[in-house]
Amino acid sequence: MDDGARHATRERLKAIVGGSTGNLVEWYDWYAYAAFTLYFAPHFFPSDDPTARLLGAAAVFAVGFFMRPLGAWIMGVYADRKGRKSGLALSVTLMCAGSLLIAIAPTYESVGLLAPALLVLARLMQGLSVGGEYGASATYLSEMAGRNRRGFFSSFQYVTLIGGQLVAIGVLLALQASMSEAALEAWGWRIPFAIGAALAIVVFFIRRGLAETKSFENARAADAPKSGALALFRHHPREAAVVMLLTAGGTLAFYAYSIYMQKFLVNTAGFGREVASRINGATLFVFMLLQPIAGALSDRIGRKPLLIGFGVLGVLFTYPLFATLETTRDPVTAFLLVMGGLVIVTGYTSINAVVKAELFPAHIRALGVALPYALANTLFGGTAEYVALSFKKAGWERGFYWYVTAMIAVSLVVYLRMRDTRADSRIVED
Repeated sequence: MDDGARHATRERLKAIVGGSTGNLVEWYDWYAYAAFTLYFAPHFFPSDDPTARLLGAAAVFAVGFFMRPLGAWIMGVYADRKGRKSGLALSVTLMCAGSLLIAIAPTYESVGLLAPALLVLARLMQGLSVGGEYGASATYLSEMAGRNRRGFFSSFQYVTLIGGQLVAIGVLLALQASMSEAALEAWGWRIPFAIGAALAIVVFFIRRGLAETKSFENARAADAPKSGALALFRHHPREAAVVMLLTAGGTLAFYAYSIYMQKFLVNTAGFGREVASRINGATLFVFMLLQPIAGALSDRIGRKPLLIGFGVLGVLFTYPLFATLETTRDPVTAFLLVMGGLVIVTGYTSINAVVKAELFPAHIRALGVALPYALANTLFGGTAEYVALSFKKAGWERGFYWYVTAMIAVSLVVYLRMRDTRADSRIVED
């Protein structure tokens, strides 16, 4: 390898590490809300019914998702027109503001309905941020990766996404170990949001120093058409529909086995909060390690086989896994069952970002990745907890298992019919 090639490799790795680190902090801030819901929900949604409190907090979690399409639209266009790194810097700024607001928000006991209103405002800002973050980071990582290792390097988007969730759980476990239950419930739940706001400031300066992608520079030099929602759905309607439908089952399954699973283990299986957090953290750690392995595999055999594998196994095993978890009282058994579900979901999570990026030309790629994904993620991922808890409250919890299975089946039809983007990638044209 000559000096020029080594320099290019170093620059590529620097950009991918830098982009991934920022992505980790973004998703830590997003997931801290879910990790600490069991502690702060009583301060914003007072009720004698634990499920009702969780429903209130889950509804606000879903509200953040409903802002994600708007964030995807605004910042997807911004990243296509002003650059990928500019979009990444803007998204982390909004995330910082949302986390800081949650950290200092007064409780319902102090200000009444203003408390949940401020919580909603914070989640709206975070929803805008994450809506833009996904498209900008997926596009940035996919464009910075080399052609033969694009699946491997782009998989680090979910490595850092899961890593952010793990850091949130790690902070939770550390606080549970170092603080009394009473102190954690009274004020300790504010600590992770303050940490997130501080880290976001650091990430802002990291992202301002990242290199821009060649794909964006080439599209700007060629005076490519302007990015916009109308242009996306007018000129790329099939690709936009494919992104929405391939996301629907995958994002629902991911949120069912990761975000909702902590509550399920407590509220249905009957585990203590600390034990549920440890199971959730351990399974997510192994899940994180699987992402680059599956991403590298897709560079060898293609993206389509992994997606189809997720679809088939998800349809066959989602209901049995959840139904068995209902009556599981052994933490090791619970770990293995949850891990089985996450291994299946890896077929989607490890490569979904690069698949979406490979569908679109550079001038509209960030928006094409972000907006259709955000729409599907809002409808199916953001509402997963709320739908699951609603089924439980209605006395038919297993209806949620069938719902997840059905949406995976819808996505499976798309996986079977779509082209393999590894062999037919629009990024190569850049």
